[in-house]
Amino acid sequence: MPSLTFSSQHLPGVTVIAVAGTIDTTTAHLLDDYIRRTCHHGDHIVLDLSEVPYMRGSALHVLLQTHLATQRDGAALHLASLQPGPARLLRVTEVEGMLNVHQGVEQAIRAALQAARPSPVGGPVS
Repeated sequence: MPSLTFSSQHLPGVTVIAVAGTIDTTTAHLLDDYIRRTCHHGDHIVLDLSEVPYMRGSALHVLLQTHLATQRDGAALHLASLQPGPARLLRVTEVEGMLNVHQGVEQAIRAALQAARPSPVGGPVS
């Protein structure tokens, strides 16, 4: 039976989820369920996909739904460390430009933490 494994870490305003395994029609719902159970409302989400060698269109559906949900909450989805197969899927479906894709997990976490940081009321102080 195919499966995915997950681990997560909560930072201020950011949830980091590491995913390992193949995301296809039989496992995409596991990713969706884990994201829904793990993430706090309004958190930016970083998905570490460094251990995901392959994903199908069903995974893309979960990513796009998560992207839209985080946007509605005033946050964002950040994808990190895509292997060649998943990166190609995003490229050929022309979704890559819609999503926040980062080369490394550290870059994605920095970007998410920066975005989660509240801006000063009234703008920057000079």
